[in-house]
Amino acid sequence: MYYIQESDKPSKVGKLFNIVKLENDNIILPITNINMDEKTAYKLACKTKTILDKTNSKKIVLSKMIKKQETYVNYLYTYNYEIVDGKWLFQMLIFNVLEYIIQKLKIKEDTICIGILVNDISDLAVYVIEKLVTKYKYINIVTNHINLFKNIENKISEEYGIWIHVGNNKRKVLSKTNIILNLDFPTELINRYSIYNEANIINFRGNVKIRDKRFNGININDYEIDWKEANAFKKFYTKDIYEAIQYKNQPIEEILKKIKKDNIKIKKLIANNITI
Repeated sequence: MYYIQESDKPSKVGKLFNIVKLENDNIILPITNINMDEKTAYKLACKTKTILDKTNSKKIVLSKMIKKQETYVNYLYTYNYEIVDGKWLFQMLIFNVLEYIIQKLKIKEDTICIGILVNDISDLAVYVIEKLVTKYKYINIVTNHINLFKNIENKISEEYGIWIHVGNNKRKVLSKTNIILNLDFPTELINRYSIYNEANIINFRGNVKIRDKRFNGININDYEIDWKEANAFKKFYTKDIYEAIQYKNQPIEEILKKIKKDNIKIKKLIANNITI
């Protein structure tokens, strides 16, 4: 794994010849601003690829500034590198995020109605549903695969004696839901539904835009965490640094235990019109 960042003080020669430096596991680009042109982006991407191919590395972490270099980043994606973006960790922090937003917005527990938008029956989705139904009274599962999720509905009813609603009525199912946990719905799909105007939406996988002009709620697409070990990586987002070092192929319970042990806290949630 390599960390790609900008130079603190690139030399004139470095900038002129687009000299990319390798220092330990840091790839340093000769730039100091966010205005990388197409030609420079291509040259730096090619040189980055040369370094990574020699090391046989596919996993990279980008600094805050480098992430703004869209053309350069797009070239890296075409080379099929795994660019850490914090989205996997965001999903693992779903319970932390839910508690954070309830506390910050002072949502009364007896008014909480949670909608879980999910089409992929993953281990995480099942785990989240089973945990939430034991704590919150009103849970709706919104999915295009109703028959598949009916099995989960029946299991929860048998094991916990709790009834949950699995449905896909685009006009009604989210009309009274004040917290929406969007696990995998893209923009085009979520915008087919009538959403409660004051809903709080958390998108855990991709950036989603709500197009309904009447929507006056909070649409969260990003976040940041606090982690005391990240002080040495000030050029980077803490969420990316922490995700990059995690071993993902283990039971969800073990991942959550490590997150708790490392005392990971939500620092902020970032919406299109507000930071919480």
